[in-house]
Amino acid sequence: MLLLVGLGNPGAKYAGNRHNIGFMAVDALARAYKLGPWKKKFRSEVAEGSIDGVRVLAMKPQTYYNDSGHAVAEAARFYKLTANDIVVFYDEIDLAPGRFRMKKGGGAAGNNGIRSIAAWYDDDNFRRARLGTGHPGDKDKVHGHVLSDFAKADAAWVEKLLDAVVKAAPLLAQGDDDKYQAEVMRLAPAEKAGARAKPGESES
Repeated sequence: MLLLVGLGNPGAKYAGNRHNIGFMAVDALARAYKLGPWKKKFRSEVAEGSIDGVRVLAMKPQTYYNDSGHAVAEAARFYKLTANDIVVFYDEIDLAPGRFRMKKGGGAAGNNGIRSIAAWYDDDNFRRARLGTGHPGDKDKVHGHVLSDFAKADAAWVEKLLDAVVKAAPLLAQGDDDKYQAEVMRLAPAEKAGARAKPGESES
């Protein structure tokens, strides 16, 4: 089984936040591949089904972003998953808006959701689908930036990126992260405009 985790905060007031693009990605995958119905399990909303013949469980932890590890570890241990069976979709401020990068393991780069998963699961070598949302340019503005809604001007690239994440998903399901990344960026080449990324200043 492949566990597809979207990071975000539960509740309507957070639904359009940059911090919730992980939820948006998992929702898009669930719709496209007819996963579900959604139900409450593992302190999360989960939907089960398959992508390209691979059994998947889509998960949106309801523990709030910074404590996502509780839910992920619970599900991973229940299904006896390895780190390679876990893919986490989340917002990455150190990538320009619309950029997409896959990464396996490594540090949390200041992202508290990723830090929580690594701590509770006790293994940080899980797969990470990083959805670029850009940096506000000042580390003191990061908190407000990630917890604010996407601007109307962002709608086009957000939709295109999520659509690409969905269309390329069979490559992800088969474990080919390099090809998945390349196909997502081919389908949704990032614009150069928008909030800039500043490597090394990620805080969330």
